[in-house]
Amino acid sequence: MLRRRLPFSLSVAAALTLGGGLAATALLAVAVARLEDDKHALAFQQRATVRVAAIRQGLDEAVEVVTVTNQLFATVHPVTRRQFHDFTQPLLQRYPFIQAFNYHRLVSGAAREAAEAELQQVVPGTRITEMGPQGRRLAPPRAQYSVVDYLEPMQGNEAAFGLSVGINAQVMNALDQATVSGRAVATGLLSLAQDKRPQGGFEVIMPVYRPGAPLGSAAERRAALIGDTAAIIRARELVDKILRGADLHADQGVHLAVYANAGSDPAHLVYASAGLDAAVREHASLGPVRRWTTARHRERHSAALSVAGQPWTVVVSAAPRPFLHNHPGSMFTLAGGLLFTLLIAAFVQTLVQRSRRVQLLVNERTADLKLSNQRLIDDVLARRRTEAALQESEQRFRQLVTMSSDWYWEQDAELRFVDITGGAGEKGGVAAGRLIGRTRWETVAGMQDSDWGKAHMAQLLAREAFAELEYETVDEQGEARWFSINGEPVFDAGGVFRGYRGTGTDITARKVTEQRIHHIAHHDVLTGLPNRSLLQDRLSQAVAYSQRCERPVWVLLIDLDRFKFVNDSMGHKAGDVVLMTVAARLRAALRESDTVARLSGDEFVVILSEHAEERLQADVVQHLMDAVAQPVPLGNKEFFVTCSIGVAVFPTPDTPAGSLIEHADIAMYRAKKLGRNNFQFYTPAMNDESQERVRIESALRSALERNEFVLHYQPQVNLASGEIVGMEALIRWQHPELGVVAPDRFISVAEETGLIVPIGAWVMRTACAQNKAWQDAGLGMLRVAVNLSARQFGAPNLLADIRAVLAQTGLAPSLLEIELTESLFMSDVTLAVELLHSMKSLGVNLSIDDFGTGYSSLSYLSRFPIDVLKIDRSFVSDITRDANDAAIVASIIALAHNLKLSVIAEGVETAEQLDYLRRHGCDEMQGYFFSRPLAAHAFEALLRERASLAPTALAAVQDAAAEV
Repeated sequence: MLRRRLPFSLSVAAALTLGGGLAATALLAVAVARLEDDKHALAFQQRATVRVAAIRQGLDEAVEVVTVTNQLFATVHPVTRRQFHDFTQPLLQRYPFIQAFNYHRLVSGAAREAAEAELQQVVPGTRITEMGPQGRRLAPPRAQYSVVDYLEPMQGNEAAFGLSVGINAQVMNALDQATVSGRAVATGLLSLAQDKRPQGGFEVIMPVYRPGAPLGSAAERRAALIGDTAAIIRARELVDKILRGADLHADQGVHLAVYANAGSDPAHLVYASAGLDAAVREHASLGPVRRWTTARHRERHSAALSVAGQPWTVVVSAAPRPFLHNHPGSMFTLAGGLLFTLLIAAFVQTLVQRSRRVQLLVNERTADLKLSNQRLIDDVLARRRTEAALQESEQRFRQLVTMSSDWYWEQDAELRFVDITGGAGEKGGVAAGRLIGRTRWETVAGMQDSDWGKAHMAQLLAREAFAELEYETVDEQGEARWFSINGEPVFDAGGVFRGYRGTGTDITARKVTEQRIHHIAHHDVLTGLPNRSLLQDRLSQAVAYSQRCERPVWVLLIDLDRFKFVNDSMGHKAGDVVLMTVAARLRAALRESDTVARLSGDEFVVILSEHAEERLQADVVQHLMDAVAQPVPLGNKEFFVTCSIGVAVFPTPDTPAGSLIEHADIAMYRAKKLGRNNFQFYTPAMNDESQERVRIESALRSALERNEFVLHYQPQVNLASGEIVGMEALIRWQHPELGVVAPDRFISVAEETGLIVPIGAWVMRTACAQNKAWQDAGLGMLRVAVNLSARQFGAPNLLADIRAVLAQTGLAPSLLEIELTESLFMSDVTLAVELLHSMKSLGVNLSIDDFGTGYSSLSYLSRFPIDVLKIDRSFVSDITRDANDAAIVASIIALAHNLKLSVIAEGVETAEQLDYLRRHGCDEMQGYFFSRPLAAHAFEALLRERASLAPTALAAVQDAAAEV
């Protein structure tokens, strides 16, 4: 049988082998090359270190020469030119890089001629010179010169003899540093007078001091300085001499550069190896291949030296070297790795080709086997599909059962459970094993005795189907459960009854929700007490009990006193705490059979039924008031809450069952009117008062629109002059049916309903307009006083309203006096202080009305911007008969005057009262003794008559005052 020849193609295994071998070869070659580079770098580092050490040692020896020369001047006094010559000659021969030794002598300007004479004895015609921009020149007159006095050798250095270096900053700075440190100091590179090359050398300087002078401090050394010794060194020759002395100059593999500064600035280059620049240019001219095979030197070593205090830098770099020559190991590794990789790749390719041929034969045999077995496989697959469909159907049914909230049950002919599926234990909390073999009434307690159980058992006996049978039972954890059951009877083919089967569902969550909704619908959310709906049901039951047992029922309506103050001053959260606390106290103070409900806001209703063993008495109501009156903690404060209670009793002739709550409400308002914190039983007379209050409230709402209000004015008289200085505006209501309604009948209603705000605004606007009209008529600049209610004081636009009234009427603010009662300040003193100061800033006067009848706190008198105190009529009426009232009035007058306040006494009706007030310094009075409140036209007539206190009365008062 002929076989097909396989086409050649590189296999994946061979390609991977080739790629892996090449990568490994490259990595190994690079690693070997790195080792070779490290070896060359270490060798270079050693060679560079040797050169740096040699240069450092050579420079130190050059500096030491200057130190040795300086010792001559320190030990021999004086040093002659011959001695200086003999001492320096051996040194010059030993150190050829030294250009010259010299001695700089400090010469003052006065000693210049003498110094030049000495110099001319050595070299005729010598003058003191210095270096300028154009070269050497005659030194101009200066205070001091630093002259080259001794110079060796003279030959070749004649240009430096007599040269003053005092203007050379480098030389003088080096000299100063040497003087301070006491050691030799080098200058930077200098241009020498005897050398035409720029910056050809440098000087090493050491100071020479006056013999015997103290040298302990820098200042003493500066004072003793007479000159310095210096060595002029040729920098290049110095470095070359050092390298030749150490036999290091002939190494072509290392390039050396020395700089006379801290960096590698070419301007300070002192020495460079021969061939360094040529090597760089030669490498740049090579082609790409030659550059790769001849790599530039990469090693470079830089060292910093200190030459007599001056920084020098030595830079050592490797010369270019052929790459192939320096990396034989890496090249061998690369070549060997490539060869080995190719051989292995060829071997793997051969194995793959052979495996392909074998696989081709296997595939042909396998195809034959597959063809022969295909029919058998098709038959097996068909059977498997049928079985899978059956299993899927069964699995789907089981999943639906598991996912459903229902479970399935079956009973036999004796109605005992024989099968329960669908997770009844997990879904219903009752294990299936607890039910198997038992009837339903054996597992549900009380079912046989209940009406629904008997009805259900009758259905079962009649073999009827049933649906949505709901019942309550207890699960295995002892918790109540509600189930809904559906079932139908099962008969066999012959019609014989075999039992029941059906479904069950846990409806506990639904039942709990229904109970919760029912509770919420009949109870207050905040306190948990019965609400108005449940209250009516409880009241109906209580009335029915009363009629059946012929025993009374009391209905109490409880209203919290000053609860609005809690909400306004401490917030609604604090108000909620008070309500919940009171609700809890009322529940605790009552019997289980009694009912307490929240009617609305801060109103509660209590239903008390009398029993044979417990009679209802007023003490029960007082007990409730005492329970409520306990302090309520609010944060870090305690709030004392009281209540007013109205009681309606059933049965009574005037209180039908449907009016119990209404009558209790009327009695509660009566308790409020009597001063709060008490309880009142309903009487028919209260109903009349309530109806009158309703009539007044209804009529009051339209009184402003119908212009039924009028103002009366009561004059205020100055007790010193007897003249009218002001008046108080008092409101009157002229109703077309009720007649004149006294203020005490409608003011409280207006306060409760909020109508006092527009009424008060009308009073202020009318009074100010009337006062302005009287002023325009020439009747005097009188002050008008207007009362401000609590509702007005708390209104947010109070200041704007006052400002608008003054602007509209044109009345001067100083002629408007606003009367305030003490109770206005007590709810929030801080806010009251701020508001009163804002009112005072408008320019109006402020007075405290009825002073002494309220809190009478002395602290607010100093904090509030008050102008006037008004003594209440209750004190004035008895000052001639009651010593206590008289003392109180006198104390109020004295207190006000000490606080720079004016005093007005209200209700003055007799001359004796007037006399007492005048004798104790009261400023003004108002009352029936002078005039009752008058209508506007009558008061205007009084002003036109210029009425005043009767002269006899005034004289009597003044005489009494004089006697005092």
